[in-house]
This record gives sequence, C-alpha cells and structure tokens, in this order.
Amino acid sequence: MRRWVPQPLLTLVLCATWVLLSNELAVGPVVVGAVLGLVLPHVTRAFWPGVRLRRPMTIARYVAAFLWDLVVANLHVAVLVLGPKKRLKPAFIEYPLHLTHEWAVIVLACTISLTPGTVSVDVDTARRRLLIHCLNVPEPSALVQRVRERYENPLKEIFL
Repeated sequence: MRRWVPQPLLTLVLCATWVLLSNELAVGPVVVGAVLGLVLPHVTRAFWPGVRLRRPMTIARYVAAFLWDLVVANLHVAVLVLGPKKRLKPAFIEYPLHLTHEWAVIVLACTISLTPGTVSVDVDTARRRLLIHCLNVPEPSALVQRVRERYENPLKEIFL
C-alpha cells in the first residue's frame, strides 16, 4: 500500500483541494482529484526526504492558530496602513531559534512571512537566529514570546 500511496495525507489533501477548487461534488472532479493525489506524491517524492509529521491534533491547532492570526493581522495591517504613519514602529528583530529540525525552521520562517506585517529576512543557522522585519512592533520581547508560544513550541512537537 505504501508503494501506491507514499504520502497518504498529501494524497487526501490534494484530492480534497481539487474537489473544492472545482466547486462541484461529482464523479469527474473526484476522479481527477484522486489521480492528482496519487500521481503528484510520486512526482515530488525527492522533495520529501523522510519527513515524518506527528501529532495530528497539534498540526490542526497550529493551522487554526495560523489562520486566526492571518485574519487578525490583515485587519491590524489595514488599520495601520490607513492610519497616520507616525504610529508605525518598524523594526528588525533577531529571533533566537530553539528548533533543531531543518524543516521546522523552514515552516516557521514561511509562517512568519505569510502573516501580514512580518517577513522572515534571513535564517542564520550558525548563530541559530531568524531575522524578522516587522511593520509595527512596539515591544520586541512580546513578539518573540508570542512567536515562541504560538508557532515554535507546536512545531517542536510536530517535528520530533
């Protein structure tokens, strides 16, 4: 079974995504989604070098927290951009990494970059630091604490 479906979760996500994008629950989109879900993991096998994700409930909580933060950050950035520029306090923050897994660091950097108002500028693996640019950060230590609690700690559990 593992030979036909090397990434079962990815297969399900691809199939479901295709059905949702086609906006129709019919035989055609489900079959195309299933074919994509079975073929694409084989094509992209070289890009998944033994990464094992654990704790599916932690993954679900991580995604939910990220989606919530995405909505809140969009609203916050809209208020900041439409308001007076003197309220902005942009800054570069050096975030000390506690993560050791390479993929976990990549997911953290991508999560930060996808959240409006923040961008991961550099990953310094030698010094174990992540350089983050923030559109508005009145208290840098509060940002570091928030990222650690909301993103880094769950990623430690997911990428054991």
